[in-house]
Amino acid sequence: MEKISLNFNKTFDFISKDSIFSYKEEIENHNRALFNKTGKGNDFLGWTTLPTSITDAELADFEATAAKLVAKNIDIFVVIGIGGSYLGAKAVVDALSDSFAHLKERKNPFILFAGQNISEDYLFELRELLKTKEYAMAVISKSGTTTEPALAFRLLKQDIEEKYGKAEANDRIVAITDASKGALRSLSTTEGYKTFVIPDDVGGRYSVLTPVGLLAIAVAGFDIRALVKGAVDMQKASGVDVPFEENLPAQYAAVRNELYKNGKSVEILVNYNPKLHFLAEWWKQLYGESEGKENKGIFPAAVDFSSDLHSMGQYIQEGERTLFETVLSVASPDREVRIPTDADDLDGLNFLAGKRVDEVNKMAELGTMLAHVDGGVPNIQVVMPKLNEYYLGQLIYFFELACGMSGYTLGVNPFDQPGVEAYKKNMFALLEKPGFEEATKAIKKRL
Repeated sequence: MEKISLNFNKTFDFISKDSIFSYKEEIENHNRALFNKTGKGNDFLGWTTLPTSITDAELADFEATAAKLVAKNIDIFVVIGIGGSYLGAKAVVDALSDSFAHLKERKNPFILFAGQNISEDYLFELRELLKTKEYAMAVISKSGTTTEPALAFRLLKQDIEEKYGKAEANDRIVAITDASKGALRSLSTTEGYKTFVIPDDVGGRYSVLTPVGLLAIAVAGFDIRALVKGAVDMQKASGVDVPFEENLPAQYAAVRNELYKNGKSVEILVNYNPKLHFLAEWWKQLYGESEGKENKGIFPAAVDFSSDLHSMGQYIQEGERTLFETVLSVASPDREVRIPTDADDLDGLNFLAGKRVDEVNKMAELGTMLAHVDGGVPNIQVVMPKLNEYYLGQLIYFFELACGMSGYTLGVNPFDQPGVEAYKKNMFALLEKPGFEEATKAIKKRL
């Protein structure tokens, strides 16, 4: 099988190839620290060898659980989670789904999400929809007390029990949680929910290849074995025995750090396929939460081209020159659409007659890349041969491993997120949560 490819020639007007390859020894050491689990945050490095550690029995369990749920003729499978417990599954399911699956008859249920926001309107509208549909759900939380998913689960648990009765409701709920502790584990034991374990040594934003992502992807009807196989092959192609010259994640980490050192502090992930929108959202969390610490780090942003060329394109072309782009390209689309000839040619497009729409898209991609480089924006290109489970598995692992090496190069711990707690403390104080009395008094003085 082919593998994804990396091209960073369009950065050489801004940084030299020699400067990129000067990172060789450092990044190979960081890669070794990741795989040997000796670097910062080493208690959260289980993801490095996760693909090759997933067993056939585990995959079969996901598939069997998905088949049991689908056999209930459910229309909707609700996944309750936030951050990495939401974005990874959403990214893969959206990338692989028909763009209009929500409007078509389908064999597998539609995947909806809850607990990823605290919008009252969203929850009301979701609950109203579920009254008219057959559904089941998964709740994802190590602790069971994270506010957003815990709140959504409290509401939806009540609803599903009222709709189906407690025994049947319990058979339609899957809990993905800690192996032995926490509120959700205790509830699952009491109620008899089917459960899967979130590994202790895998953080949320690295968890798409755990039950957190794999169950929902299987329920949606996609090939989780091919997804894992892609990740396995990328793990093997970027291990400690693979030299920098052949190690794509290592090279990507080096290029982005050298660009950052030269004043390019914003990285924009670009796609030309709208199915990859949520892959970019997953990537933004992965890099933003991993690297944005100690008042440093590249800011991750994303755009959908060519639509955003008619909105953000002006800023990218001529705005502040702190940007670089990583273009995510799909070599071959799944479908073929050719442009017809029109007798009147009022739109002036007959010069394109007979060409595939993807050829126009590819020329837009190439033309934009050249224009942006000319305008002072370095470009990196990551190419997937096709948009399928296997290459998504490769891409996910590529970005994860590069993120670990890049964070170490930056000098931060890529596997914690201490800044995430700040908003929670303020929110709990404002809500007058028990135990936050002093914080409540202090924050009210500020208002």
